[in-house]
Amino acid sequence: MKLEVLNIQGTSTGKSIDLPDDVFGIEPNEHAVWLAVKAYLANKRQGTHKTKERSEVKGSRRKLVRQKGTGGARKGDIKNPLFRGGGRIFGPKPRDYSQKLNKKLKRLARKSALSAKAADKKVMVLEDFSFDAPKTKAYIDILNSLSLQGQKTLLVTADHEKNIYLSSRNVQKAAVSRAQDLNTYDILHANTLILSEGAVGKIVENL
Repeated sequence: MKLEVLNIQGTSTGKSIDLPDDVFGIEPNEHAVWLAVKAYLANKRQGTHKTKERSEVKGSRRKLVRQKGTGGARKGDIKNPLFRGGGRIFGPKPRDYSQKLNKKLKRLARKSALSAKAADKKVMVLEDFSFDAPKTKAYIDILNSLSLQGQKTLLVTADHEKNIYLSSRNVQKAAVSRAQDLNTYDILHANTLILSEGAVGKIVENL
């Protein structure tokens, strides 16, 4: 698949770039994509949730009423889970939600996501650029020139571009990522994928 390379003004540079079919033209594997997205979201969970159980609640251990003869249910101490302020039965405990995926599966999921975007014509290639200083308005102007204002976009750069990242940080629905850090969830979450010329080579090299 060949795409024309645009400049930051949104006009063609007269150049084109070839997107390899083994990365941008495979049959998407939906199950691999689902596993990768599920693992990504699970790995973001802190897992620090905790409630106090009966043995951890502060209170007296004295039995409130006698076992029989009251006409009501049996009651233990004030920490009984049936009482307000008592311990929680089978409450959540800190745990690790992280999931591990094989490298081949993660590569297949990324290739599938990239191929799906390319098939939907939601991939654009931008010539390499940089900012001398962080400037949000300059980044917004680029999105406007590409007719992508208000859309969820992901700009993929070959290396870490600090000024570009800082310029996009305050723009709603706009994200910037290095080619090395590209993951399946970010690809699918964006409506349009903007690749820099250098990023295409890095993505193909990594996959």
